Amino acid sequence: MPHVALITSSYPDGAPGSEAAGSFVADFARELSTRLRVTVLAASSAESISNEGPLAVRRFAVPKMPLSLLRPMHPGDWMPIIRTLKSGRKALQTFATADCPDHIFALWALPGGYWAEAIARQKELPFGIWALGSDIWGLGKIPLVRTKLRSILRRADYRYADGLQLAADVEDICGRHCEFLPSTRQLPRPDNLDVSAAAPYKLAFLGRWHVNKGIDLLLDALLQLRDSDWEKISEIRINGGGPLVESVSSAVQELSRQGRPVALGGYLDKQEAADLIAWTDYLLLPSRVESIPVIFSDAVQLLTPIVATPVGDLPRLLEKTRFGVVASEISAPAYADALRSALNEPASGFQPQIEKARPEFDLATIVSQFLDKTGLLAS
Repeated sequence: MPHVALITSSYPDGAPGSEAAGSFVADFARELSTRLRVTVLAASSAESISNEGPLAVRRFAVPKMPLSLLRPMHPGDWMPIIRTLKSGRKALQTFATADCPDHIFALWALPGGYWAEAIARQKELPFGIWALGSDIWGLGKIPLVRTKLRSILRRADYRYADGLQLAADVEDICGRHCEFLPSTRQLPRPDNLDVSAAAPYKLAFLGRWHVNKGIDLLLDALLQLRDSDWEKISEIRINGGGPLVESVSSAVQELSRQGRPVALGGYLDKQEAADLIAWTDYLLLPSRVESIPVIFSDAVQLLTPIVATPVGDLPRLLEKTRFGVVASEISAPAYADALRSALNEPASGFQPQIEKARPEFDLATIVSQFLDKTGLLAS
């Protein structure tokens, strides 16, 4: 049976937020291990090894988690970044020398692609990369990092991106073909799948409290809603965590002072996330930077319509299929208008079209696509 090494900076380890960051990777690895032997090498706060049949998980220690909080432009993060790059490279080198995998697959381009490229070249192994928007639209804007990113992507034997525009942007950077492959996690069955037929509606946000995810745009938009808009809202739940925690808490306190039904909560595990997405009538996606987020795939699985900003592939997807409502631009006033539009439509009316699109976001189908394109089908 072919043996694939997945190296990643995102894998759930029980720490707050790791479920949201790495749940997709864990589900992808488990599904892939039904066809191949899979070993995951994952950055973590401490070293550990675990086995689940043909799936093995080897965690290597890095100085700071999650790695998404490390900022290359911040001198105080330079040493943790250097130590992280060395730690991942050493872990993969040690593993590849001892266990001789047939392929290396990096999730994501940085730092995973850096680790994979270095060891694949050393061991003469094929390797591939799955890129995220944060790789290309975030780190890819830093000149020196972009140069290294281009080199890594060009040397990969195959490239994937979890967005249509993102795949095109990967091609622009490296001059090599990149396949679109959506990122989807396997959600447990929620307690309730009821959707309100009419207002007042339930709304929910689940994600990192970071400028890229637009949590500040959402809160500014909520502050702009009129009393007549709030009459059509029964409750809004905001869950997650991240660097904007203080401003998020302050804005929610102001909304509560005004008598608005807004509840603040922390990170959710997979079952809790499924329950929240099934509970809400509209899932809120106010992102500034995005391709096709995993939370969008979650919503499709559970037939939950969305209210989104026109970012990444979301406008194209919503033009093709009525997954929900998209704002006219990425701004708080435009998002407030999109919320008003959603509140004036029956949320249940979106479900028939979402149902038709659901197979595109099926995890088993995605793994089969991956295997077909890379030639890694088990014999």
